[in-house]
Amino acid sequence: MLIKFLSKLKTIFLFLFKTGIILFLLGVLFFFSLFVYYAKDLPRPEKFTEQTFDQSTKIFDRNGKLLYEIAGKEERTIIPLSEVSDNMKNAVIATEDSNFYNHQGIDIEGITRAIIKNIEQRRLLYGGSTIPQQLIRTVFFSTEKTIERKVKEIILTLELDRRHSKEQILEWYLNQIPLGSNLYGVETASQNYFNKSASDLDIKEAATLAAMIKAPSYYSNNKEALKIRRDYVIDRIYQEHFITKEEAEEAKSKELAIKPLINKISAPHFVLYVKDYLESKYGKTFIRKKGLEVHTTLDYELQEKAQKIVEEQSKKNENLGAYNAALVSINPNNGEILAMVGSKGFFKDSYPEGCFSNCLFDPQVNIVTKYPGRQTGSAFKPFVYATAFSKGHSPSETVIDEETNFGIYGGKPYIPGNYDGKFRGEISLRNALAQSINIPAVKVLDKMAGIEDTIETAKKIGITTLDKDPKHYGLSLALGSAEVRLIDITSAFGVFATEGKKVSPTPISKIVTDTGEILEENTPTSRRVLKKETAIKINSVLSDNEARAPMFGENSDLHIEEFDTAAKTGTTNDYKDAWTIGYNPNLVTGVWVGNNNNQEMKPKPGIMFSTPIWNGVMKEAFSNYITPGQFTPLK
Repeated sequence: MLIKFLSKLKTIFLFLFKTGIILFLLGVLFFFSLFVYYAKDLPRPEKFTEQTFDQSTKIFDRNGKLLYEIAGKEERTIIPLSEVSDNMKNAVIATEDSNFYNHQGIDIEGITRAIIKNIEQRRLLYGGSTIPQQLIRTVFFSTEKTIERKVKEIILTLELDRRHSKEQILEWYLNQIPLGSNLYGVETASQNYFNKSASDLDIKEAATLAAMIKAPSYYSNNKEALKIRRDYVIDRIYQEHFITKEEAEEAKSKELAIKPLINKISAPHFVLYVKDYLESKYGKTFIRKKGLEVHTTLDYELQEKAQKIVEEQSKKNENLGAYNAALVSINPNNGEILAMVGSKGFFKDSYPEGCFSNCLFDPQVNIVTKYPGRQTGSAFKPFVYATAFSKGHSPSETVIDEETNFGIYGGKPYIPGNYDGKFRGEISLRNALAQSINIPAVKVLDKMAGIEDTIETAKKIGITTLDKDPKHYGLSLALGSAEVRLIDITSAFGVFATEGKKVSPTPISKIVTDTGEILEENTPTSRRVLKKETAIKINSVLSDNEARAPMFGENSDLHIEEFDTAAKTGTTNDYKDAWTIGYNPNLVTGVWVGNNNNQEMKPKPGIMFSTPIWNGVMKEAFSNYITPGQFTPLK
């Protein structure tokens, strides 16, 4: 019986063994066939220096002026590996492929480690691509995630590693990688960022360049994020035993030393805003290779005039403790951005010089689009009054301007004051808004508009940052306690200009491929988000120079005699921000003045800081570029 059982067991074992061998051979045959199928038409992996690069994307203003090229005529200086500092080689290997000298092109251990870490973190934070894989992908493939592309990438990577030495692969890689703007390769990047050869890079400089590899466009324009990433790279260099702990700590203690990229770029804040839009919609690889013509809405002549006006007034504002300013001008009827000045000067030195995280003036931060924005002060009041007007209230109605305790907010009584410390008794809503008096505004929010409805109004007409619970803002919302982006509040005032119709702001007029295909074209669509009568009431009040005069004077910069204009200023209670947002039916311009680090300015009204800029740009626009419209009179 036992012999019979053992004989049967032997038969089963032999069957399974033969079946296993057959399956193994079939698997080998399948993978070999797959290899042959995908390998037959693949390019030779050594053709890196022979590669013909694709056309660049060109960004134009509305009149055809070239503002910038994205990766066209790539700046690149090819150097041998012997002319790259060991610091640079170590930084790249430690960060991108620590097992570079031990694998055969594909790092199974690294891929496994990355998968485990991603599972632990429950999101995709780590990648397992080796330096040879990255090189193959950059030269021959897009970033599309398909099985076919991955198989081809692996085949070419294995072949590349088999045919060439590690030193040759690393040399190709260091000459190929993008490192911000249209800079390619470590030599060009080193010369542009540090004014030195790649052979002379020290630890912190090499780590800075290696930090950019992950996201060149983002890190080269975001100093705070770049420093965090740079310090991570330095830690990796230490963990791989290329430097000592003391060297790592010393390198991390140093500030970033990169200089701004002063290359052929006009209207840089606007151009980078457009570039971010293109990359998010079409992908970095697509816009770098497909030779797009991007026709934007910017009027470069108006942009230059606006930049000059901002710079001239900013120089005066420094005496008042304000070191930066920003501006955006939009056509409210079609949403076209005509001018965008993200700071008083993109290529100017920061102030204090060399500051990192505590700058009064940080030139490359675009205040126009920066999220979540800044507090607006009284510039928010029109949204409160618009909500009240939409409920049937009238500019002729009155409230009592007197000291008022609105109850307990934030653990203490809320008793706001007026800017000038005076109380006016009974006052119309027209005069209260036109003169920007605080207590009536809080009463309107409390008794007529309502906090939740006011937030809803602001959201409908374009404010994107009111994402907290209404209780968080409380009645101080009427005085501009919420943070708002300059581009949002400017566009929102444009809804008043169009008598209640909203058109979202856009920097794009048309995008055309190298074959003439139109990828997208701005065909503005408007939707009504505010009653026409409500907008007309706001326009009537904000353009009423007589009603405004008791507070601002008859001849203030808020009044432009030749054209119909409506305007509102705003100053935060702590004097950290000064705003002027003003408009005509055909143009709306928003201006912010302050300091990047939120340091207080001198306690002066916002009209002294920001309104001269607004006035100058509006006059310039209507004198030379835009035909002004007229407001509909309030019946």
